[in-house]
Amino acid sequence: MKNNHYHWAVPLTGVLLLGAGGSMFAQTQPPLEPAPALAATNRLTLSLRYAFNIDAKLRGIGSAGPGHYADGYVLPDSTGNYLGYTSYWGYNNASQYNGAVQNTFSFHNPYPGSSAAPSSSEDNSEPGVELTYDHQLGVKEDWHHLRYGVEGALNYMKFSLNTTSSYNAAVATENYTFGGIPGQIPSAGHRGSYSGNPGDPVLYATGTSGPDTTGTLVSQDDFDANIWGGRLGPYVEMPFGKQQQFTLALSGGLAAALIDANESWKQTLTLAGGAGSGTTTGGGNNVDVLWGWYAALTANYQFTEHWGLAGGLQFQDIGTYSHSFHGRIAQLDLSQSLFLELGVSYSFK
Repeated sequence: MKNNHYHWAVPLTGVLLLGAGGSMFAQTQPPLEPAPALAATNRLTLSLRYAFNIDAKLRGIGSAGPGHYADGYVLPDSTGNYLGYTSYWGYNNASQYNGAVQNTFSFHNPYPGSSAAPSSSEDNSEPGVELTYDHQLGVKEDWHHLRYGVEGALNYMKFSLNTTSSYNAAVATENYTFGGIPGQIPSAGHRGSYSGNPGDPVLYATGTSGPDTTGTLVSQDDFDANIWGGRLGPYVEMPFGKQQQFTLALSGGLAAALIDANESWKQTLTLAGGAGSGTTTGGGNNVDVLWGWYAALTANYQFTEHWGLAGGLQFQDIGTYSHSFHGRIAQLDLSQSLFLELGVSYSFK
C-alpha cells in the first residue's frame, strides 16, 4: 500500500510544484509595455502631396479689354474726354487710316471666345507638401482601443498652365473719327499720352462698328497659382496587429485655400490680305479664398517609439476659382480634387 501511494504521490507533487511555480512566475513578470501607437497622444506628420483631378481653363482668348485693340488703343484722357475727344490714343499701321471715309481710323479685335476654343489643362500641378497635427482626445478601450481626436493641417502646392495657340479668327472692326486737320495725321506708331498737351492729335472717343473681317490669332498664355491650404476636423483611429503598431484613421471636416494667381498673355493678330497686324499684352495678379470640405483615409506604421511612416488618400471640394484678367478669364476647378500623401510621422505625449 505504501508503495502504491508513493507511485501516485510523486507525479502529483510535481504537478503542484509546477503549478505553483508558474503562478509565481506570472505574478513576478511586469506587464507588457503598451504599443508605441497607443502610448502617444500627439502626432506630427510631414508629407509629400500629389494632386489629381484638378482642371484649369482659360476663356476669352482674343479679348484685349475695353479700349484696347490688337492694333492700337482709344482710352479716356485726363480731361475726361473734353467735348467728346481724347488725346490718349495710338495706332500701329498706316493702313488703319481711312482718309477717304470720313477721315477715320479703324481698329481691330478678334471676337473673344467665338473663334477659339478655351485652352485647358488637367492635373498640371507640382508635388506639394503638408504638415499635419493630430491631437488625441480619448480612447474607447472596449472598442479595441479606438482613438479619437482633432486633426489640423497646413499645405502648399503650385499649379501652372502655359499654352501657345493659333486660330483662324473672326475680327471685329471699330472706326473712330479723327479730330485734327485732315492730311496732318500722326504717322503709324503714334502713341498719345493720358495727360496730353495742347495741339496733340485727338480722336472722337465714341466709335462706330465697321465691316467684319478675318485674320490669324496667335496667343501665348502663362497662368500660375500658388495654393496655400488648410483643413480642420475630427478623426477616429483604429490600431491593428499584435503590437498594434499599425493604425488606420478616418477624418473629415472644413477645408480652405488661399489662391494667389497670376496671368500674363501676349497675342498677335494678323489681318487677312496683308491689311496689317498688331500685338497686345495683358495680365495681372489676384488673391482669393475658397471654402469647402474634405475627407481622408490615413494609414500609419509605428516602427519606433516616436517615428513612423504614413500614407493616405484625401478628397477635397473647395469649389472653383475664377477671375478675369483684363478680358482673360482663368478658371481653376478644385471641386473634385484627390490627393495622395506619403510622409514621415513623429509621435509624442
